[in-house]
Amino acid sequence: MKIALVGNQNSGKTTLFNLLTGNNQKIGNWPGVTIEKKVGIIKGTNYEIVDLPGIYSLSPYTFEEEVSRKFVFEEEVDLIINIVDATSLERSLYLTTQLQELDSKVIIALNMTDIMEKKGVSIDVDELEKDLGIPIVPISALEGSGIDKLVKKIKHYKDIEKKQNKIYEKDVEEEIERIISILNTNHKRFIAVKILESDQRFISFQTEDIKKSIECLETNYEVDLEQLIANQRYNYIVSVKIKSVREKIFKDTLNDKLDRVFLHKYFAIPIFVLIMFTVYFLSVGVIGGATVDLIAGLFEKFSIWFEQVLISLNASDWAVSLVIDGIVVGVSAVLGFVPQLVILFLCISLLETTGYMSRIAFFLDRIFSKFGLSGKSLIPFIVGSGCSVPAVMTARTIENEKEKQMTIILTPFVPCSAKLPIIALFSGYFFDQYAGLVSASLYFLAIVVILFSAILMKKFVYKQKVSTFISELPEYKKPKASYVARDVWEKAWEFIRRAGTIILLCSIIVWVLLSFTWSFRYIDGVNLSIEDSILASIGKILAYAFYPLLGELNWGATVSAIQGLVAKEQVISSMNIIAGLDATSVSASVFETGMFSFFSKASAYAFITFNLFSAPCIATIAAMRKELGSTKKMLYAISFQTTMAWIISVLVFGIGTLLGG
Repeated sequence: MKIALVGNQNSGKTTLFNLLTGNNQKIGNWPGVTIEKKVGIIKGTNYEIVDLPGIYSLSPYTFEEEVSRKFVFEEEVDLIINIVDATSLERSLYLTTQLQELDSKVIIALNMTDIMEKKGVSIDVDELEKDLGIPIVPISALEGSGIDKLVKKIKHYKDIEKKQNKIYEKDVEEEIERIISILNTNHKRFIAVKILESDQRFISFQTEDIKKSIECLETNYEVDLEQLIANQRYNYIVSVKIKSVREKIFKDTLNDKLDRVFLHKYFAIPIFVLIMFTVYFLSVGVIGGATVDLIAGLFEKFSIWFEQVLISLNASDWAVSLVIDGIVVGVSAVLGFVPQLVILFLCISLLETTGYMSRIAFFLDRIFSKFGLSGKSLIPFIVGSGCSVPAVMTARTIENEKEKQMTIILTPFVPCSAKLPIIALFSGYFFDQYAGLVSASLYFLAIVVILFSAILMKKFVYKQKVSTFISELPEYKKPKASYVARDVWEKAWEFIRRAGTIILLCSIIVWVLLSFTWSFRYIDGVNLSIEDSILASIGKILAYAFYPLLGELNWGATVSAIQGLVAKEQVISSMNIIAGLDATSVSASVFETGMFSFFSKASAYAFITFNLFSAPCIATIAAMRKELGSTKKMLYAISFQTTMAWIISVLVFGIGTLLGG
């Protein structure tokens, strides 16, 4: 049995999907489309359920709507679960009436009934079910109530009688029936309505006779037939709502009170700044920073113990060095920042689930529109705080092509989770108690760089009118612990998985390049040093490019920064391996002696800046190539990003040095 889960954005669809499937789910992309596809098995059954992208109608204007309509129309779907927001019934039922025109059976999961009751709204479910002709199960996905009843209704889906209400006026219904009588296909009523709307995907069905009927109807109503059908659909929805919904009138709701604060004309931005400062203070500052030494100490003890084990097994010097100095040091350098990342992911997840992030996107639209971007660009930027790869893919939902390309190029400027270890290591060591403030300053520097870059692009490359941003502001919600925990775990595990694969492989490669000369002689630290290594010889050539932002010809920092193209976490991993193999580095900190002791506050901040804004990791570059549509545009993008990073970091170093940094 195949089930499609369909609903508006912010209707609780993903929460319901997680409740129904538990861990029985997998994630991929739709064929040919980089929009996430979630498929799962409902717990206790063998029913496959597909979580479709959030949409508002089956008249596709966006990629999500196109993907969703194609699935429910072309796939053999046995049942559609339409999740409906009880607090926004009129808007939600527009999609419901379209789903009802398909041949598939439909069940309505009436969600957010708990919030509806708190707002003083009551729905006569029996009356609504009777008027729509669709089974309705009231639920609260956030509280987990009503789910058992929904699953029971799904199991008895064969007992559902498919009904088709006549929702349009008599002459329109007669024309729909006439078209249905000449069609020889599935979903006849749906197609008949689309033919009347002159939907280009079904234009081949239009005969001359049908065209004349359309012209006649448009003349009689003095309106475009697509608009006429939409109007009559809404009239039907309103009539249904009037019969089944009872509302108490409140002068002021909690949402209104909170919005007057968070969307205040003057206070919204200062509040946003304060919130983001708090996020970085918690994750990188006192609380998050305290975990670094603890994790480092545990890995150091493990390293000493494991080294003794290898020696007792008569392992060769190079084998011990590979495992300890290469693998353990390289991977542990990244894993040590997992607690800080968990705190960051937790804070971001709380902001998203409460509804705050949607509001700041709405508010910042006014600012972004002045720079050639709209609030739509903020969605990829917000996603980018976790990982740039899905963030770049999210930009695909932007209809304006030039605006989409700008967003794709600018999204990697947002500090993602992979960049946090760099920020945390440098700010924690060089700025100590001000680490949280410094970390937050880099987040806001990213916003400034994005806006400045947008000005340059708008002036010289992408000259276009900014598209309109229309966004639904969801209700403020109390975060559900299980949902937040799941979200944080998935992001943290993805980071750990990268450390166990990409970072592990890169650490081994770095160790090899540091431990052997071009003639492949092993560097034992007695006759040869890492200055004679393959990596050192390469780094010494490239170091000149980094001199203006470091104030030092340092090949170690140079090669570490360049490895950020593979994975940004590798910057820290590489530095730790180099410091560990450097004979002069005997301290616990990579900055206290040896290779990286030259860093000052100014060069440290400049180094972070370069790694923050330079070309992203190889996975993000691949995503950019696919979304931009050509290698030429991708090369332009990474050239622009790296050039901007170099210029800004040089300016940071120069200004910092002048200020005594």
